[in-house]
Amino acid sequence: DSRVRASLPTLRYLLSQNAKIILVAHLGRPKGQVNPKYSLKPVVDVLASLLGKPVAFADDCVGPKAKEAVDQLKPGDVLLLENLRFHPEEEKNDAIFGKSLASLAEVFVQDAFGAVHRAHASTSQVPANLPSAAGDLLEKELKFLSNLKSSPVRPYMAILGGAKVADKIG
Repeated sequence: DSRVRASLPTLRYLLSQNAKIILVAHLGRPKGQVNPKYSLKPVVDVLASLLGKPVAFADDCVGPKAKEAVDQLKPGDVLLLENLRFHPEEEKNDAIFGKSLASLAEVFVQDAFGAVHRAHASTSQVPANLPSAAGDLLEKELKFLSNLKSSPVRPYMAILGGAKVADKIG
């Protein structure tokens, strides 16, 4: 639950502002297919426990199920939408899919540093269609990395890793 915990300062701030929070995320690589193994539903209980309040869940991230769940939100409510990657349009950076996601909200707050480099609909098309801001976690990561680049303490070494190192070298 480390990524969920890392987003708590942003979520708590938004809750203190009485925002209606709609969370979008991905899990794994389901290749554009619905796969229960990669459902975000189990995250609901973890998030509710950490926030100390109920978290609603929608079985899809776009379409009637998502719209209905969003329409039921009241200020201070939290809703988690199902895995973005259950739709092939997410990783294809599809403009129509991105507009559909954006239509559910009024403002977009990006707090997933590990995903901002991807040209996916949720990271590229949604902020192109909504007023956008960096969340607390994203801002912290950017400041940390900027300091490492602008005034590194020597000796200095960077170690890159991940599932696809070739994507990170550039």
